[in-house]
Amino acid sequence: MGLIDFFKGLLKSGGAGSAQNMVTQFEMFSAYAPVFRSWGGKIYESMLVRESVDAHARHAMKLKFIMQGAAHGKLRTELQSGPNEWDTWPSFLERCSNIYQTQNNLFISPILDDLGDLRGFWPLFPSRTEVREKDNVPFLVFQFPNGKSMAMELAKIAVIKRHQLQSDFFGEPNSPLDNTMEMDAMTVQGIIEGIKNASGYQFMAELSQKQFDEDVKKEQERFDRLNFGQKGGRGLLLFNGNLKNVKQIEPGKMPIDANQMQMIRENVFAYFGTNMDILQNTADSTKLNAFYDGETEPFAIKMSEALTRMVYTRREEHQGNRIFFASNRLQYMNVGEKVNVSKELGDRGAILIDEIRELFNYPPLPDGKGQHAPIRGEYYMADEGRPDAKKDEDDGGDGDA
Repeated sequence: MGLIDFFKGLLKSGGAGSAQNMVTQFEMFSAYAPVFRSWGGKIYESMLVRESVDAHARHAMKLKFIMQGAAHGKLRTELQSGPNEWDTWPSFLERCSNIYQTQNNLFISPILDDLGDLRGFWPLFPSRTEVREKDNVPFLVFQFPNGKSMAMELAKIAVIKRHQLQSDFFGEPNSPLDNTMEMDAMTVQGIIEGIKNASGYQFMAELSQKQFDEDVKKEQERFDRLNFGQKGGRGLLLFNGNLKNVKQIEPGKMPIDANQMQMIRENVFAYFGTNMDILQNTADSTKLNAFYDGETEPFAIKMSEALTRMVYTRREEHQGNRIFFASNRLQYMNVGEKVNVSKELGDRGAILIDEIRELFNYPPLPDGKGQHAPIRGEYYMADEGRPDAKKDEDDGGDGDA
């Protein structure tokens, strides 16, 4: 089944058929176009912004998809390999994170089969969205870059947003970054123009005799053609007797303000919750854990709650059915810290053997041998007494023999 087929299926099942009256024709979008128009409409085209957004995506793709509960057993099996037949979970989470960070909104639609049963998820990237009402039911209408539209009941879509204030349904645009992006663009353009000016020659000269304007223009063209033309240029500048007081105009240097560049970086880092260590993968475990607490974990919670509400009914939720996006936070530790955690928790039965192996990116032991918690013999439950003491009582001895 292709992309267009399953999107058409969205409008055929589960009550979404009423949305067909709102859409005259649907066609799958294929081009990239930014949604919110800030800094010329291309916030993702800034290198610093893209690197900051990508830092979030690199950590979000580590999240592990978990379905808990007995409901939708067939769906759980199908989702083990990925959210749909085109994406793996890392690629899906990476794209979701990119859309969420750049647009402050993320819409995930269900993929339905011919019977209307849920079979996967797909992140939507429309150029414009709005909420419309039909028969007292809110619909989310997606306007794609090619001008086509699709509508679906809002309740059937996972909606994840950030910076929400005025709208009941959407997050705010990235307008606070406009001034910073303008400064960044002007700085880059200034550097480019400075390089261009420095690589060229400009002269001024005084004509030795009075001439008509057209003659002056012809003299300029003749000089340029002779000295700088593709055929006439020989690396030697020639001046005839009509010119005197010839002087080269030195291009003015455009120094780069280090403080201004630092301010631009800090503004972008503050807006996206990153820093240079995160971008360049030089952060230690303390900074990585702080980034996880402040950025990755909130995104995981929002994804978990939104997909849980989309997949399960309230009754199924109350029965313990949920969707989680979890991460092994111990992976953020360095090797020495992992060894210490393994020693302190592993021999107390707090974590399984396979969990210890996972810290070092080792595969699980075969045949489920790693699904055991090792424990040292001197540890025992305080309310149960020492196991060897009980054995001494059974043997009738005092344990000192």
